[in-house]
Formats: sequence, C-alpha cells, structure tokens
Amino acid sequence: MLKIAVAGALALLCFGAAQGARSEEAGPFKPTRPAGYFFVGGRYETANNRTTAHGQMFVAYRAPERATQPYPVVMVHGTAQTGTNFLGTPDGRSGWADRFAAKGFAVYVVDQVGRGRSGGDAETYGPYARLPAEDLETVFTGQERSGLYPQAKLHTQWPGGPGLRGNAAFDAFYRSQVPYIASALKSEELVDPALIALLEKIGPAIVLTHSQAGVFGWAVADQRPDLVKAHVAVEPNGPTFFDVRFKGGTDWYERVGDARARPYGITRVPLHFEPPVSGPTDLTVVQAERAAGPDKIRCWLQAEPARALPNLAKVPAVIVTAEASFRATMDDCTAAFLTQAGAKPDRLALAEHGIHGNGHMMMLESNSDQVADAIVGWIEGRIGAGDPRP
Repeated sequence: MLKIAVAGALALLCFGAAQGARSEEAGPFKPTRPAGYFFVGGRYETANNRTTAHGQMFVAYRAPERATQPYPVVMVHGTAQTGTNFLGTPDGRSGWADRFAAKGFAVYVVDQVGRGRSGGDAETYGPYARLPAEDLETVFTGQERSGLYPQAKLHTQWPGGPGLRGNAAFDAFYRSQVPYIASALKSEELVDPALIALLEKIGPAIVLTHSQAGVFGWAVADQRPDLVKAHVAVEPNGPTFFDVRFKGGTDWYERVGDARARPYGITRVPLHFEPPVSGPTDLTVVQAERAAGPDKIRCWLQAEPARALPNLAKVPAVIVTAEASFRATMDDCTAAFLTQAGAKPDRLALAEHGIHGNGHMMMLESNSDQVADAIVGWIEGRIGAGDPRP
C-alpha cells in the first residue's frame, strides 16, 4: 500500500507560469491583459522518495475590454471534460468564455483538480476512468437516434446533425475527452477546496457549473456563501440521492443499486443541515408517489419534516435545463429537494424561453450563444448589471 507523507504544506497559488506575482494583501486578483492563466491550491507531497504537487487547479481567464458586470463568472466543467468546453465549440465557434466576456464579465475557466492541465496522476489520486464514445452518443449528443428517454426525440442542435462518430463536430468533441478520477467522492474532496481558493483569490463571484460540477457548486456555496454571489447550475449532477439508468421503452429508467450515489441528496460531502446531521443516515429518504409528468422520474426527497439548508438559502441559484437533455427528466427533483430544504432555486427551462432542441452539452451546440444570453439575462435580472467592478 502506498504510504504518502506530506513533505510541505506550501500552497501552490501560482504553481507554473502565471500573470505576475501578487500578494494577498493587494486585494482581489484583476486581469490586466485579455487572456492568461494561473494555478490555485495544492501542496507538495512525497511518496517513494518522489516529491510532486497535489491538489493544484489550473485556471484560464478571459477579461472584457471593460468590466461592466459587478462580479466575475467562474465556469466549472463536468465528467471527462476540461475547461475547453467553455473556450470554444467543436465546430470552431467562440465559446461561452468569450461570450460572457463580451457581456462585460471577467471569466475564469478551470480544469478540475487531477484533470487536464491541472495534472493527472493515478499514484496520487487513485484509479482513473474514461467515457466510451457510445455513452456520449446515446445520451449526450446523438440521443435522438437511441431514444432512451422521452425528451431525446426533441434533440436538434448538435452541429451537423446527430452527434455520432463520423460527424465532424462529434469526432472533435470526443477527442477532447480525458481520463477522470474514478472516485466521485475524491473529486469533491479535491475540487471544493480548490474552488474556494480561487474565490479567495478573485473575490466574490458567480459560480457556473455544468453537470457533474453541480455538486461542487452546492458544496462551495454551502461552505462559503459569502464568496458565491450566485450559483448557475447548468443541468447539475442528479437526480437526488440515487443514480438512474436509461433503458428506453415504457419503463424507460431504473434506479442503479441500493447505495446512495449522493448521500447528502445533492452532494457526497456533508452539507450544513438544520437541524444538524451526524452523517447521511440521519437523512430519511422517501420516493414521491408519482412523477411530475410522464417524462419525469419519481423523485427521492427527504421525509417530512425536512431538514433545512440555511447556507444555500442565502445564495441565489438557478437550474438551467435544456429541452432534449436527459437532465430534463430529473432537474425537477433537484429543485424539489432544495425547495423542501428552504433553498428554492429559480428555474430556467430553455424551451420556455423559446430556445428549443438542446441537449446536455448546450454550450457546444449550434445555438450556444442564445443559451449563454439567456443565462446572462437571469444573472442581470437577479444579481444586477451595469455597475463596473471596483
């Protein structure tokens, strides 16, 4: 068994090339050029007489010509992805980072700890996994062909038609997939503190998470509500408590196993419940008697009286849901769980705003700018706009 000894607790706040040194006393980091990068978090660890960095996170930034929005946006990608999801599209268009910068936001795009440019190391982080092309084709990008869940037939926005092998945009997208830490709990334990380190560096910000990264957004908002001005949860990891598998047909989904995939409902790490819990078994889980509709799953929620999440109640949040995504079957459950806990989120169902045909990877699809603009509209309406950042 590998024994790891901590050789130093030196923070690697700028481990590698960065945009100039600065002291923490100088105030929040502000970009002084249009684009750049730095690293946050991390420490040195020694194993088998080898010293390496552990826990650092890569952060790219895009600066607007003039910061007209009061808070920056931090973008966090999901499983098997990197920050490239937000830097451009697989058919060569500008990504959400540039779109948000054009709207006056300073934008910070991360690669999760242990992933992509943050550096992956199985000796340090444990086993890694990969997503096969078939998983992406059937649920993420070409679901209209597989039809495993009711909304799949509505998918029209992947560039060049259904996102299958041989579609140029799909091929480019699949080549961007990277190995990821197999333990979802380990990822939360690593990414949550790195995101907090980023927010401590740049100041309070709007955290925009996608898919798997939703768990990080809820946890960081719970731990540091003072640093999260809003959480934009783009189709967050779910449903609540358990995972499901899509299989098509009349009974088109099933629960995966008896163990709770997210023991605290929306995260694997503890949240600040009121009354407090000593562990996840203090949360009694019940399944709703019926689904909200024939194209929704039956939600798993807390038994009443439900415990509250007072810290999350302090942070404005919105759940963004695409019309043709598999998450359209379950985002209602995440919203119901939060509402039950006194942290009711806003909902941004794209179809209700005239934005149709999107799947889970909406930031890469043909109408990605339209989706981004809808999110910016929510931010400006909920948080405010037009006041330059001091």
